[in-house]
Amino acid sequence: MIARLTRIATRLVAPLLALGMIATPAAAQPVTVTDLAGRTVALPGPAKRIVLAQGRQLNGLGLLHPDPISLLAGWGSDHKRQNPDAYARYAAKFPAIETLPTVGDGGTQDGFSFEKAVSLAPDLVILSQSLAGSRHGPGDLVSRFEAAGITVAVVDFYLQPLRDTVPSLRVLGKLIGREEQAEAYIRFYEERRERLASRVRGIERPSVFMHAHAGGFDCCQSPGKGTFDDFITLAGGRNIAASILPGATGQISLEQLLAADPAVYVATGGVHLARRGGLVLGLGVSPEEGARSFATLIASPGISALSAVRNGRAYGLWQLFNDTPLHIVAIEALAKWIHPERFADLDPQATLNEIQARFSAIPLDGTLWIDGTARIRP
Repeated sequence: MIARLTRIATRLVAPLLALGMIATPAAAQPVTVTDLAGRTVALPGPAKRIVLAQGRQLNGLGLLHPDPISLLAGWGSDHKRQNPDAYARYAAKFPAIETLPTVGDGGTQDGFSFEKAVSLAPDLVILSQSLAGSRHGPGDLVSRFEAAGITVAVVDFYLQPLRDTVPSLRVLGKLIGREEQAEAYIRFYEERRERLASRVRGIERPSVFMHAHAGGFDCCQSPGKGTFDDFITLAGGRNIAASILPGATGQISLEQLLAADPAVYVATGGVHLARRGGLVLGLGVSPEEGARSFATLIASPGISALSAVRNGRAYGLWQLFNDTPLHIVAIEALAKWIHPERFADLDPQATLNEIQARFSAIPLDGTLWIDGTARIRP
């Protein structure tokens, strides 16, 4: 009797399967990509247990997956330390983040625990360019993971953002099975980037000084080549620190700044500067708090003497735009400040709103930039 019923069921189901009317679990398809280090990275299917060696790379992952925490086996603790405002939003929406194992700070190879990462049995470890290091250097993390039989991919949004953001998103999208989402963000990003580039070709470039972590430390830390310098260049400005500083960041004295007297002054800040009396910008920061800290900064000795401040061409920008694909919003803000007439129609807030609606796993509310017209509400 059972055998007869089985034969009948088979005769009924087989035609439906052939017509695609009954869904069957799709077999995971192998994934092969080329990462930023030029390495071929292969997985039997999309990654499900990822170790983010640098926790801050959640910034990119959270634009591609609606629940990026569900993909993580562990991560670097640098995200919570450096980006507490974003961390709070992830914790509110994805409480599992609070019990996610950490693998060290993730800022440097010395701060990263290779042993802890291996113990979590990940199917993929994601490294930044700085953590990956030289392929043949001592203590190279890529070689060590490969020797342990663990797949590694290198992506980066920090050192050369305009060069590496698109390929990094493409690599991540393929590795987690979110290729369509990655391509959608890439199209969104490239359309806005090309609009900026087409309008600044051949124009005069005003001098710009970017004061990093402004008000919280001795004046004046500034980006040299790469990172924010790329943003300034795409926005149609000339970063005065790029010709002075040999690396990605460095220190410029107040005397050097006053002598250069840039046409545009841009300070960067974050919630990490609240206790230091510096510029406070970021997710969850109110307009009043941002305006108050900005007013204090530009009234400080030395900074207040800059002609950019006197001429109303002083601005503030969230420091953490420097390591996320959200940076296209920062570049649009810079373009409006550097060339207000040429970019009068540009709306960075609308760009940010669209990213939040279409891509971001967390709310992106707060005060992420501020201009010279900001005033403290009574």
